[in-house]
Amino acid sequence: MQDTSYFVHSSAVIDAGASIGAGSKVWHFTHIMPSSEIGENCIIGQNVFIDRRVKIGNGVKIQNNVSVYQGVTLEDDVFLGPSMVFTNVINPRSFIERKTEFRPTLVCRGATIGANATILCGIEVGEYALIGAGAVVTRTVPPFALITGNPGKRTGWVSKAGITLEFNDKGEASCPESGEKYLLTGEAVINVLPSPGQKG
Repeated sequence: MQDTSYFVHSSAVIDAGASIGAGSKVWHFTHIMPSSEIGENCIIGQNVFIDRRVKIGNGVKIQNNVSVYQGVTLEDDVFLGPSMVFTNVINPRSFIERKTEFRPTLVCRGATIGANATILCGIEVGEYALIGAGAVVTRTVPPFALITGNPGKRTGWVSKAGITLEFNDKGEASCPESGEKYLLTGEAVINVLPSPGQKG
């Protein structure tokens, strides 16, 4: 008997051993491999591939034409834009087997990766970071960083709401949308006063 706590489109393929949380939706032509784990209230778009042993948290949104390869972990509330790309081997060759050389990639809670961006393997995308469309990310990204270009560079900082932060001479900023307070110390931003009911 099919589990009705989540939705799977009739054209999608869910292999035995995959786990899908309550309230999640899996759309057209998606393939989810065995031993992958998808949390609750996720949206998996059209033509998405989820590889073996991939772990996906709650509230994750994966847009169309994305492949999430083995070695990638997505924490809660991550957003992956259309046709963005993950890799899992640093020096692939079709004639050399390198499945034992996969490098893990972690996308932390609340981070957004824009359409057509590329994330090289073996790095971490920090909490609530925002990777711009088409960026090529080759190194670890700090929390709340705005990354654009090729190669990707930090061009600003954003709030949890994804709004650009403007810091004063004391390194203080407020999100104009949520009112949350942020502090810039060196090359790190911390959320010092979250909105009521939210964690920092």
